[in-house]
Amino acid sequence: MTHSPTHFSRRHFLKDCGVGLGKIGLASLLTDSLGNSASAAQGGGLGVRAPHFEPRAKRVIHLFMAGAPSQLEMFDYKPALTKYEGRPIPPEIIGGQRYAFIRPDAAALGPRFKFSRHGQSGAELGSTLPHLAEIADEVSFIKSCHTDQFNHAPAQIFFQTGFPVPGRPSMGSWVLYGLGAETQNLPAFVVMSTGAGLSGGSALFSSGFLPSVYNGVRFRNTGDPILDVSSPEGIDAKVQRDSLDLVGELNRKRLGAVGDPEIATRIANYEMAFRLQSSAPELTDLKSESKATLDLYGCDPAKPSFARACLLARRMIERGVRFVNIYHEGWDAHSNVEGNVRNNCLATDQASAALVKDLKQRGLLDDTLVIWGGEFGRTPMVESNPSLGRALGRDHHPQAFTTWMAGGGVRKGFTMGETDELGFNIVQDPVHVFDLQATIMHLLGFDHERLTFRTQGRDFRLTDVHGQVIKKVLA
Repeated sequence: MTHSPTHFSRRHFLKDCGVGLGKIGLASLLTDSLGNSASAAQGGGLGVRAPHFEPRAKRVIHLFMAGAPSQLEMFDYKPALTKYEGRPIPPEIIGGQRYAFIRPDAAALGPRFKFSRHGQSGAELGSTLPHLAEIADEVSFIKSCHTDQFNHAPAQIFFQTGFPVPGRPSMGSWVLYGLGAETQNLPAFVVMSTGAGLSGGSALFSSGFLPSVYNGVRFRNTGDPILDVSSPEGIDAKVQRDSLDLVGELNRKRLGAVGDPEIATRIANYEMAFRLQSSAPELTDLKSESKATLDLYGCDPAKPSFARACLLARRMIERGVRFVNIYHEGWDAHSNVEGNVRNNCLATDQASAALVKDLKQRGLLDDTLVIWGGEFGRTPMVESNPSLGRALGRDHHPQAFTTWMAGGGVRKGFTMGETDELGFNIVQDPVHVFDLQATIMHLLGFDHERLTFRTQGRDFRLTDVHGQVIKKVLA
């Protein structure tokens, strides 16, 4: 049946039309997440594009350990700290560094776990990482990372955007801007979190000054992965399709009359919302996964967890999602660093290793880059503050932390970087956050200095005016 646009009122759409408030809400959400330009709405913004040169990786899964894991309990074994335990670290090592919650003359705190070597590479890992130990020969460990930022939100935003305050495009947004999308049924940049919340908030996956077609889309841990994705009771697919066709007809008439690109964006987002009604629930339905796979990850399909998020990440990249961020919050060990590391490793170690194993056995690891790490490290000195109820913790430490990467063109069974005997300063192969960003972009086929966007009168890039590709870590 052909409808005349003049025969329908706003009340008709809200009350009788299958679009309903839910779909209007979903399309509004997707406007923020999936586009704000005419070219994006017409498919130009997310069409597949070639990088500068042949890439090693086609997609990224970033396991971000928000709160900053203690490298001294997990990756960077420093037996000398045990010798110094209870005594201040020499002031010539500390230099002029100041801390928020400890004095510079705070006593050293020795590692809380035993370390041992694993695999043919001999990677040295803490005892709380038995599953990572099994894939040590697949991983590149970088023990000499450092950052400019001292507090969580600025450091998390800096890691993701190259700038410590909100407003710049996130790494995932830059990747979409450069490569485009391989799927039209799911967002190409997906964000999940498994913990207490994100210090950096939505700035961690914002498209900043890039068109919002490149925004990350956050998936929920329970229920519908995206709000309002389910149809109201009594609305079947035909009613929904007819309703969207009618809305599209009206929108196209209005677009022809006024030429507002936001209307073109709205048309595209209603269509994406319609496709998500089937693709998103199918994605998160884990009934097709074997018991062996669920056991590998340690995943209970009915319960939200880091393991479930990792398994979903694998399913996403199989369906063409380009960039997946999984944030696991809770590593901020100002007190009881031993318990903090033990509990977080129990929640993340098995699934992190399982993701690498699963990708490898499916032939996906070679062109999927997996990254694991936080925003900074933890101090060699102890944090104990009775007035705050803190004891045997570690403060923020931007001078040194560890990141590991696997797949996607990085070396296997490789360790680089070294800190001094107390784990305070880097003494070999320093790697700045900008260098990590430059390397990730290089593995995806980009010269990070050439992937730019012009705004406010100048060209911007992820790495600002910094960053060197870490050539030692490349396979």
